[in-house]
Amino acid sequence: MKKPLEVLRLYPPHDYTLHGAFESRAQRGPQRPFILFGDKTWSWREFAAEVECAARLLVARGIRKGDRVGVMARNSDGHVLLLFALARIGAIMVPVNPEFGVEEARYVLHHARVSGVAAGSDMLDIVRAACEGLAPAPWFVLLDAGRHGESLLRDLIQTAPDVALPADVGAGDTCLIVYTSGTTGFPKGAMHSQRSFVTGGEAFVQRVYLQDDDRVMIVLPLFHINALFYSVAGALAAGASMVIAPRFSASTFWQTAVETGATEVNIIEAIGTILKNRPRSEFRPGHGIRKVYGVRESMAETFRNEFHISHLIGGYGMTEIPGVTCNPFEGPQKPGSMGPVGRHPDPNRPWAECRVVDDEGRDVGVNEVGELVVKTPIIMQGYFRDPEQTKAAFRDGWFLTGDLVRRDEEGYFFFVSRKKDIIRRRGENIAGAELDRVIGGHPAVHEAAAIAVPSELGEDEILVAVVAKSGQTVSAAEIAQWCRGRLAPMKVPRFVAIVDDLPHTPTHKVAKAAMRSDRTLVARAVDLAAPVPREKIAGP
Repeated sequence: MKKPLEVLRLYPPHDYTLHGAFESRAQRGPQRPFILFGDKTWSWREFAAEVECAARLLVARGIRKGDRVGVMARNSDGHVLLLFALARIGAIMVPVNPEFGVEEARYVLHHARVSGVAAGSDMLDIVRAACEGLAPAPWFVLLDAGRHGESLLRDLIQTAPDVALPADVGAGDTCLIVYTSGTTGFPKGAMHSQRSFVTGGEAFVQRVYLQDDDRVMIVLPLFHINALFYSVAGALAAGASMVIAPRFSASTFWQTAVETGATEVNIIEAIGTILKNRPRSEFRPGHGIRKVYGVRESMAETFRNEFHISHLIGGYGMTEIPGVTCNPFEGPQKPGSMGPVGRHPDPNRPWAECRVVDDEGRDVGVNEVGELVVKTPIIMQGYFRDPEQTKAAFRDGWFLTGDLVRRDEEGYFFFVSRKKDIIRRRGENIAGAELDRVIGGHPAVHEAAAIAVPSELGEDEILVAVVAKSGQTVSAAEIAQWCRGRLAPMKVPRFVAIVDDLPHTPTHKVAKAAMRSDRTLVARAVDLAAPVPREKIAGP
């Protein structure tokens, strides 16, 4: 296995544009596979030619440097094609969650002021409705077949006119605006430069020791920073191949891995939990996956011992700051940690700095809890059309993550909670994330989420909403008993609501803001502090 820096040094230097990085990698074996999607395999040479045609088509459609083009579709090779084609002319891709309804899509597309939208055929009606009122009106193109009378991107590319492409595109030009999931308020569009994207891929080579012959299976949606900055950018940086799945399918995950020869995959906690709980009849022992990024401690044993995957890597990043910390590939790793500060394959490259601070910005001690603040070369350029939020996101040049962590003696970081997910009870701070994890470990619990609700005595009480596993039941009393055996008394919830499901953000995180605004939750919950009615305690 090559060391990460050895992988990068397989290729000539480049200018840190997407076009420059791609040309650098394509020179070494242009017939090697670059993208596998469905029954189609694109070589590096074939894809390069397609990008040039697509870039000319975009110029002919009036797209200029700095313009934005939305993409709202299931994962496809078209996402990657448009990303590279837009970057080739200095324009910007705005990926949109394909699960969005009209109002959600309208906000993103109007805020981004898109000039055009590439859509999946089953989302075109939503896209058209969402773009009503945009001036000038954007053009639309389909990424897949399925409707008559609509232009298909592949057909248009074949007739792209022979127009000149701009020569003034640089590494500092914005190539992506990725909108945050918006757990509170409206989503914000984090702008990333071409340099940030390419550098993020190089950092991912370091995190998972990505090799030039690896095949990166992409199951996370291509509006997600993980799929873009880790999978796509990582494959680019390593000169590797990517296997694109339209969406995550638990029932076919292992079969797809076998059929495509996938060797690495990135997941999130929800996917790991689903795979852990799926019938083992779906598992294929002949798969070639050797590395998984994103496996949490609760599922590591299953992935290592049952799925036989040797390298399980976990780290920390955000839409604004991808890939900040990571457990080292060659160890030592600490279960449950976010790892130490990550690094670039080149040890001479300056990298991220992290501090843990109190509310006044003062550094806290070892193993004390504070907010993580970060300086890193892979950082957003700011929030699009939102200078106030951009300014509020920084203090003295440090990005404020809003995450509470602690750092141990060896520099490993441990996540405690979102700063806004702290419950203040009886003078103590309680992390909602801790309760989620502990209650989620109950054998009958599929998912749990704790929030603060008002107390009659001031401060907060704890309410936890619980979703039982399919075919199982659990009571409020059982949840309380589970907590008493594992948590301090002040952390035992007062209210327990057994619900059918929890609200989620587009990136599959529990939308606790939506829970807090649901005024019916307390009424539906069992109050474990309520006095027992006399008739229930009276003897015979």
